[in-house]
Amino acid sequence: MAAAWAQWGHVTKIDPDKALHDGDTYAAIAETGTDALILGGTTNVTESSVQSILAALTPAEIPIFVEPTYRPTLFHREGLAGYLVPIVLNADDPLWITGAHHEWVRSSDPDWNYVQSEAYIVLNPASSVATYTQANCDLDVDDVVAYAELAEQILGQEIVYLEYSGTLGDPAVVAAARDALSSARLFYGGGIHDYDSAFEMASVADTVIVGNVLHEAGIEAVAATVRGAKDAHHES
Repeated sequence: MAAAWAQWGHVTKIDPDKALHDGDTYAAIAETGTDALILGGTTNVTESSVQSILAALTPAEIPIFVEPTYRPTLFHREGLAGYLVPIVLNADDPLWITGAHHEWVRSSDPDWNYVQSEAYIVLNPASSVATYTQANCDLDVDDVVAYAELAEQILGQEIVYLEYSGTLGDPAVVAAARDALSSARLFYGGGIHDYDSAFEMASVADTVIVGNVLHEAGIEAVAATVRGAKDAHHES
């Protein structure tokens, strides 16, 4: 799984706990031009819900990853490129820094060829992920930059993920975090809902993640965000 994410400009995150927009199908999401799919959500994500979506996506021609908040009983599945495992750097609950991960590793015997960690920095205090992880979101730009550098230089993380979850972040903060990284890839997620917001955030991040827009507005809206992200990367 050598740096599958290194060329991703746009990724769509599917929440197994949320319904698709009217008339949309899982298979059609893979046809929007998005570079990869991530299956994951904060709550009520089960192995059976993930497996049913994986089955509906087969055979997709883009990589599909899972962010597991459950314990897979059979670790690697057909049609799955791998697992992206969040480490929430600014969580006040250590369960989301190493606790859940320790239990997961102890009980599932992972195949490390299919596992990649992501250093999350959660920045929207009103989000469910912030509540769930008890994240300290009272961070200024210097705090965010320090977390990004810590992730790469001390923890050896290859992905740093700024998670604004449901609200559009500050482009200056995102740009500062990316500038602080030497080789790690900066993922950005939160509030991207149309061409313009995708273009704006893709201009300051390496990879943009869209999620809510899929469930709230549908596949055509996702396709617009793909165009925005691609145009921003072509200009940079």
